[in-house]
Amino acid sequence: MIGRLRGELVLKKPPLLEIDVGGVGYELEAPMSTFYELPAVGAQVALHVHMAVKEDAHSLYGFGSEAERALFRTLIKVSGIGAKTALSILSGASVDEFARMIQRGDIASLTRVPGIGKKTAERLLVELKDKVGAGDMLPISRAGAPLPTDPVGEASIALQSLGYKPQEVSKLVSAVAAPGDDAEAIIRKALKSALRP
Repeated sequence: MIGRLRGELVLKKPPLLEIDVGGVGYELEAPMSTFYELPAVGAQVALHVHMAVKEDAHSLYGFGSEAERALFRTLIKVSGIGAKTALSILSGASVDEFARMIQRGDIASLTRVPGIGKKTAERLLVELKDKVGAGDMLPISRAGAPLPTDPVGEASIALQSLGYKPQEVSKLVSAVAAPGDDAEAIIRKALKSALRP
């Protein structure tokens, strides 16, 4: 199992990143909370890793902190929560914020996360109440065309990959994007806006 990777950050296109470790490129998916803390491409980075082995794929998920990885591992054990939804949760709320949602029984905030309906939110509350304490390659789109490289376009694609519908993304991005914002700033503001009551 791979538990940690340290190497050169060679690709940073949310939700994907790639780290070169001794000449081997490792592709990982990461929550936006991890992307916010990443250095520039070309710099050294160390990430905690969760490796998921399935019949048809070996997937790596990277996290900036052990707490994020621990929460991810806890979330994917909940019935109905897959890796994509767990990444969406971590992208929209810090570990402490999520813990507060669970402790408060805040179903309204939980259902704002893509992929979480009322029943799933209730299941999260029941199953996690006692477990969570406060405390330059371009990706190719499905059509085969390069994805946009402008900040608004990159942010929109990243938000859609987290499970938001195109109409939601358009509304969120237009509401928060400001001149001079990079993609990460737009994504961060959009996610905060989406989870605001």
